[in-house]
Amino acid sequence: MKLIDLNIGDDVEGFYLLKSAALKKANNGKPYLSCTVCDNSDTVDAKVWDYAGPLTSADEGKVIKLRAQVTEYKGTKQLNIYRIREAQQGDLFSLSELIPSAPIAADEAMARLFGYIDSMQDADYRAVCREVLERNRTKFETIPAAKTVHHSFLHGLLMHTVYMADTAAFLASRYEQVLNRDLLLAGTILHDVAKLKEFATSDLGLVTEYSFSGQMLGHLVMGAQEVARVCQEQGVCEEKAVLLQHMLLSHHGEPEFGAAVVPKCAEAELLYYIDCIDSRMEIYRETLEKMDSGTFSDRIFALDKKIYKPL
Repeated sequence: MKLIDLNIGDDVEGFYLLKSAALKKANNGKPYLSCTVCDNSDTVDAKVWDYAGPLTSADEGKVIKLRAQVTEYKGTKQLNIYRIREAQQGDLFSLSELIPSAPIAADEAMARLFGYIDSMQDADYRAVCREVLERNRTKFETIPAAKTVHHSFLHGLLMHTVYMADTAAFLASRYEQVLNRDLLLAGTILHDVAKLKEFATSDLGLVTEYSFSGQMLGHLVMGAQEVARVCQEQGVCEEKAVLLQHMLLSHHGEPEFGAAVVPKCAEAELLYYIDCIDSRMEIYRETLEKMDSGTFSDRIFALDKKIYKPL
C-alpha cells in the first residue's frame, strides 16, 4: 500500500525505505526504534517497541520490509511496527515505487541551467560556472538538496537550483539598474554546489548523514573554497573571485541561520531571499499535496506554524 493511502486502523505489510532511524530508550527503560519510512508518495513516522536491533541509524537509506498497524499520534499518522527487517535478495519490490524523486525532467532542467550559463555576458562568471558544473555534473543532477525539510528527494538539488535560477533571471530583468545579472545568476547556480561534499548518501542516492567536512565546515565554506580554486585556475581577477565567494558565504542571510557573513551587495541580498522563497514554497508544496482542502496541517517544524489549504 502507498503510504499516502493509509488510514488510521489499517494493517500494512510491504517494502519501504528507511529514511531515518534512531535507537532510543523508553520511560520504562526498554529500547525502541524511532524511525521514518517513505515511498514515493509520502513519509511517515514509525516506532518499533521493545526493539534493540539489528536495524540502527547505520541502515538509513536502505529498503526494509515491515508489518505494522497505522495509529494516530498528536493528530498525525504513525506506524506501530511489530515486524521489521532489511530487504533480502529475492524479495520482490520496485525501487521506482519507493524512491522519492523530483517532479522534473532532469535532462531538461540541466540543459536550462547551462542555458543560463551560456547567456552570461561576463566571460569569467560564465567560465567558472561551467567548469564547476561540468566537474560535478553527475552528482549535481542526482542528489537531494537536503536530508529533510525541503527537496529531500532524488534530483532535489537540481530542482531547487533551476527554480531559483528561473526566479533570479526574472528579477534581474526587473531590477536591471540595481543588479549585475551575471553575478546574481552565477551565485544562484553555485550557491549549494558543495552539498555534493557536505552529504553522505546511501547506495540509492538519498542523504543519510553529513560528511566529516560537512559537519566541520558546511557547504557555504566548502563552496566558497571550491569557487576560489576555480577562479585561480581560470585567472579571474580578485574582485570577481571575492564577489562570487561572498555570494556563497552570505546566502543564508544572517549568522543565526548559518551565514558566514551578512550580504553586502544587492546580488547577495537578493540571492538570500530567492533561496528562502524556493525552500519555503517547496515545504508548502510537499505539505499541501497531502492535505484535503479546507483543513489545517500539523505544526511544520521548518515553518514554525500550521498552514491552511484553501477550498
